[in-house]
Amino acid sequence: QVQLVESGGGLVRPGGSLRLSCVASGKIGGLYAMGWYRQVVGRQREFIATSTNRDTTDYADSVKGRFTSSGDFVNKTVYLQLNSLELEDTTVYYCNAKGLETNGSPGQYWGQGTQITVYS
Repeated sequence: QVQLVESGGGLVRPGGSLRLSCVASGKIGGLYAMGWYRQVVGRQREFIATSTNRDTTDYADSVKGRFTSSGDFVNKTVYLQLNSLELEDTTVYYCNAKGLETNGSPGQYWGQGTQITVYS
């Protein structure tokens, strides 16, 4: 089994910043992508960003220029720096990882989610 644990959510004013962290542990053979999604209640989970072990990162248009994802695949950690936060960024953020377990099985894994609330 593979577990992802997020940290760093909280309350922030519009225009403020937060930094999320996510650490993977368990029977990990190797990870090739780690990233972030968010989900508003009643809506589909939305892609935010993903970083790969080839040093590439992709972003959703809605967060380009404001959010920065960075992956440390040696330590199985991914970070999301959120700047210029807006009221519309309020929701639960989920860490995501893709890779292989020690038995060679491919998998996609999710964290438990961390709440970000932007309030005026």
